Amino acid sequence: MSRTILFNKPHGVLSQFTDGQARATLSDYIDVPKVYAAGRLDRDSEGLLILTDDGQLQARIAHPKYKAAKTYLVQVEGKPVAAALAQLRGGVDLKDGRTRPAKVAAVAEPDWLWPRDPPVRVRKTVPDSWLELSITEGRNRQVRRMCAAVGHPCLRLIRVAVGEWSLTGIAPGTWRDA
Repeated sequence: MSRTILFNKPHGVLSQFTDGQARATLSDYIDVPKVYAAGRLDRDSEGLLILTDDGQLQARIAHPKYKAAKTYLVQVEGKPVAAALAQLRGGVDLKDGRTRPAKVAAVAEPDWLWPRDPPVRVRKTVPDSWLELSITEGRNRQVRRMCAAVGHPCLRLIRVAVGEWSLTGIAPGTWRDA
């Protein structure tokens, strides 16, 4: 029987079990043999990471051809106007090609959100705001690059869902079986 784990990856943790540079990895949080991350979250990102021992499930989550929806809460610099949101909805031109269209909406800062360690830098002269953004591909640092391309650099990025799996009820640095 296969095993699937939902992990709330903290900021600063690598999405792998080993690292030759003594940085925090999955092995600092998960002691389950033979499970591997289905997709990745970069070290600066937080939130839902799915681990499994099922290779077919890994492919269905990570490979763009399956179009698995990945939903993020994104804190950005500035207040995106309708035109910036429309750009994200239509797809954004990046150096490695045009992205698929994203679902995006401006949202209020979540009241359930934990403080980040280290805290996000705050610039008193530049407001920030939150977006909920859903994509169906997973290029390297894609959400960050998309937001920057429409003039709103990403300050904090939290994956809250992958397909039907959600981060709900999983504290940072903890995991549960799916």
